[in-house]
Amino acid sequence: MLNVLARAHVNRVTEPLGRWLVRIGITPDAVTVAGTVGSVAAALVFLPRGQLFFGTLGVTVFVLFDLVDGAVARAKGKGTPFGAVLDSTCDRIADGALFAALTWWALGIGQARVLGVAALICLVAGQLISYIKARAEGAGLRVVGGLVERAERLILALVGTGLAGLGVPYALDVALWVLAAASVWTVGQRLAEARRSARDLPPEPAAQ
Repeated sequence: MLNVLARAHVNRVTEPLGRWLVRIGITPDAVTVAGTVGSVAAALVFLPRGQLFFGTLGVTVFVLFDLVDGAVARAKGKGTPFGAVLDSTCDRIADGALFAALTWWALGIGQARVLGVAALICLVAGQLISYIKARAEGAGLRVVGGLVERAERLILALVGTGLAGLGVPYALDVALWVLAAASVWTVGQRLAEARRSARDLPPEPAAQ
């Protein structure tokens, strides 16, 4: 949802940056990999040690690379099939590292086992949301939208984590439990959408 609403405004900033990166020889794949490596490193270095605010800043900066790689691809004239696969793979890695690091912190020095459960639900459900869409599209089905897509998941998680790092009580608890519930709901939404799409397919011819 937010991806569609914000795209036009974001492109005004990223398009000139994308053209400049192309001029100096940077490829979209290089931007994708750099953003993923930085995001994973920031999540795993800062968050498990309880440095929630600095971890949030680091992850946020590198997550924004995901906006830039598309701008670089457009500046080059087109993306590539491998670039699309790499981008999706790196998104899953970065998202997994964020929620794994939050789980690590909650079950470790955070001493918040219940919150760790919420983080685990977010981790698993977030991967499922993306997997269902990819698997459905591979089967020729149409699955779009949902209550929380990647942008919403990242915003909720990072805002909650950053506020918790600044000492706001229960900010992370509220963010992760809301996100966990919304993510599970979105899994159900996408499965239902895939089922509806499958019903609309023409019947396969009977075997001779």
